Amino acid sequence: MSDVIGKLTSEQALEIVERLYRRGGDIRDAVVAEAMSLLTEFSLDDTADEVFDALDLIDVQECFDQAGSSRDGHSSPDEAAVDIIEEELQPFFDQVERYHELGMPEQEATYCSAVILGIYRFEHESKSEFKQLAADIPAECAGNLLQDWRARNPEQTRIDAMYAFIRERCPKWASWLKHE
Repeated sequence: MSDVIGKLTSEQALEIVERLYRRGGDIRDAVVAEAMSLLTEFSLDDTADEVFDALDLIDVQECFDQAGSSRDGHSSPDEAAVDIIEEELQPFFDQVERYHELGMPEQEATYCSAVILGIYRFEHESKSEFKQLAADIPAECAGNLLQDWRARNPEQTRIDAMYAFIRERCPKWASWLKHE
């Protein structure tokens, strides 16, 4: 019986956490504390690596497979590349948004920085055939992420820190930054 937790499916484990949370009191407080702890335990560089890998492992053949006739007419491999990149990046963008919704601006900024760094590394370090097809799409996605983050975070200190990070870790993209 001592290994029952290890034998649960992810759905069963989630159900147990939700039940414990609904009980309230000290148990609820412990569940919330563990959730907050888990959300703060990520590495900027590890997250950047995950983003890089997600993009770097895209198979160029996937673009050609998705290109062709569609309901809306003909789609090119370039259009398919946009869809594939956006699909790969969406979970990371969603996590940035979750940090914002949870009122965790430091984690939001750090995670956003990590995603931008991962995209930057893909654009400047990847040797994948897909990268050639994708052209400026990843940079555009990173720019959109930065713009969205900036719109949600008007505090000048945070903006200055984000811009300093980009100047240091993504120097070829420093020209994006507005001089404020």
